[in-house]
Amino acid sequence: MVEGSGARSRGAGDDDAGAWAERLGWAHGLIAGDPVERSAALLHLSEARGRADDARDRANEMWRLTHSLGAEEQYREPALLGAFDAYHRTQWHVFPDALWNRPRRTAIADWPGLPYALLFLEWEARFPREWTQHAKAWGTKQGLIRDVATIARDETVRSRLVDLTEIVVRRPYRCKDREYVRVARAVDGDDLRDRLHAACDSDEPWARCHAGFVLWLLDRPGVPATRHVWRSWLATSPAA
Repeated sequence: MVEGSGARSRGAGDDDAGAWAERLGWAHGLIAGDPVERSAALLHLSEARGRADDARDRANEMWRLTHSLGAEEQYREPALLGAFDAYHRTQWHVFPDALWNRPRRTAIADWPGLPYALLFLEWEARFPREWTQHAKAWGTKQGLIRDVATIARDETVRSRLVDLTEIVVRRPYRCKDREYVRVARAVDGDDLRDRLHAACDSDEPWARCHAGFVLWLLDRPGVPATRHVWRSWLATSPAA
């Protein structure tokens, strides 16, 4: 049976950049400053999600209809295989599903889906309510942050990650935000530290605390960014 959040899109991970743009070019509207453009992108996403959900339901129904064949025969049944394939193809056009299919042997830096992975993270950072309503996937967020942190010194990626780190530091904590410490350590430099020091002077207490904690961790690369470390730091920090 196909599960909505657990299913993995297959077959599009090694497409070229043009194929990704054809399927997901509309997604750039999700981070647009223009509310009209963003609304149009959200509508596109909702419609694509509806098609994917319908295809998943059809695949599940076919799974139920063929269950009596037994596992070996069932998974050779053309009708079931066709329903699964149709579902996976709809996933290629929707967030977050399209980001689940990077081939294991393809490095994140070489993956044509990388621009859309960064877009997905930027969407969550800039418009968290819309992201949560339309494409909430904490595990996907965590995995992508860890992946992009490994290539953060790439200049085509670094500037966006510095921006993302600042945005996340300046907002109230959200699930998996702690993973951005990996990114901060990977892109550490004067430009990032200047932004963090500026956040330490913010009127918002969470910005002061988050920025101070990240700066403290940058000076202690061996200290993990765990809840225990955060609470211990918070108990003694003048920023709290």
